[in-house]
Amino acid sequence: MNTEDLLNQIAFIKEIDKVKYIQRKTKLFNSNRNENDAEHSWHLALMAIVLAEHSNEPIDILKVVKMVLIHDIVEIDAGDVFLYDTQKNHDNTDEERLAASRIFGLLPEKQAKAFIEIWEEFEAGATNEAKFAKSMDRLEPLLQNTSNNGGTWKEFGVGYQKVYEKKSVIKEGSQTLWTYAEGLINESVAKGILKKE
Repeated sequence: MNTEDLLNQIAFIKEIDKVKYIQRKTKLFNSNRNENDAEHSWHLALMAIVLAEHSNEPIDILKVVKMVLIHDIVEIDAGDVFLYDTQKNHDNTDEERLAASRIFGLLPEKQAKAFIEIWEEFEAGATNEAKFAKSMDRLEPLLQNTSNNGGTWKEFGVGYQKVYEKKSVIKEGSQTLWTYAEGLINESVAKGILKKE
C-alpha cells in the first residue's frame, strides 16, 4: 500500500465535502429550499443512468456519471454562477481551471490527471458523453423550475428567450429529452409562469 497516495486521496475526500455547502439558485422539487451542489451532482448521476437510453449516440455511462459527479467540484473555489446571471459569464473557465488544478491536484498525480481530463471533456462538450452529461445538467433545473411554478425564472425575471436558448443544449445530447423539455417550456408560457419578452 502506498501510504502517501492514500493520505492524498483522503485529503481530497475531505476537501470535496465543501461541495455540500455550495448553494445553487434553483430550489428542490416542490420546495422553497435551495439545492446544493452535492445534491445536484447526485441527482444528475441518477438521471444519467435512468435516461441513458435516450442519448442521441451510444455512450459510456460510467464516464457520464463521472462527469456529472465531478463537474461542479471546481465551484468550491470558483463559486456557483447562476446560469442566467447578467453580471458574470456562466462559463468562467479560467477561475474554474485554477480550481480544478488545485482541488484535483490533491489526488495522486495519475488520478489527478484523469479527473482533470474528464472535467475538461465535460467543459468542452464535444464528445457524446459530454453532450449527454450537459443535457442532464440543463434538464434538472428545468424540471425543478416547472415544479416550482416558475422558480428561479420568476424570482430573477428570466424570460422565455433566455430559457429557450440556454436549455436548447439538451438536444445535443438527446433529441428525445429536448422534445420533452421544449414541451415543458411552451407549457410554462401557456400557464403564465414563463414570460415571452
